[in-house]
Amino acid sequence: MTKILLIRHATTDSVGKRLSGRTPGVFLNEEGVAQAQQLAQRLANFPVDALYSSPLERTLQTADFVAQAQQLQTIPMEDFLEINFGEWTNCTFEELSGDQQFQRFNSFRSVTRIPGGELMLEAQARVIAGLQKLCAQHPHGTVAVVSHSDLIKAAVAYYAGVHLDMFQRLEISPASVSIIEVYEETARILLINDTGELKP
Repeated sequence: MTKILLIRHATTDSVGKRLSGRTPGVFLNEEGVAQAQQLAQRLANFPVDALYSSPLERTLQTADFVAQAQQLQTIPMEDFLEINFGEWTNCTFEELSGDQQFQRFNSFRSVTRIPGGELMLEAQARVIAGLQKLCAQHPHGTVAVVSHSDLIKAAVAYYAGVHLDMFQRLEISPASVSIIEVYEETARILLINDTGELKP
């Protein structure tokens, strides 16, 4: 069994306002730094064997706080990179609110391709493939993965057997932790969207 801690990066100035996507140079703001520090403290007594992260700055920055507390090196993995938002990259939610394709993307997520970007099913397959690699590498360990809201929702939905078109019912907050145990024959979801004190 491999225990996986799925961690969303802490807050940036773009959270809730625009789709940063894979835009470089998006860093944690002051609130986000405080969240990441609290996250590291929450996990300090929760032993982690390895720490992986999306290669974007906001995830690596969040992971660094955890890495220091756990005395680990952060390993970037492309599998956990944010969705490719194509033509929507860096658009505000206000700008996208009247876009019919964006509305379809949020209501029929499983089959609606982002213009010039990724299909959610492709992103889900990517993140699950990455997590299963970690299960093979750490068959009896605990690993932490710092990623992005929609990628974490897609992973939780996969292991819960929830259809992608319903995954918006899941809430994944900045600096939150979700925990999944993956066995050879099944998976167990222990925690979703925890932003408080964690106990081993």
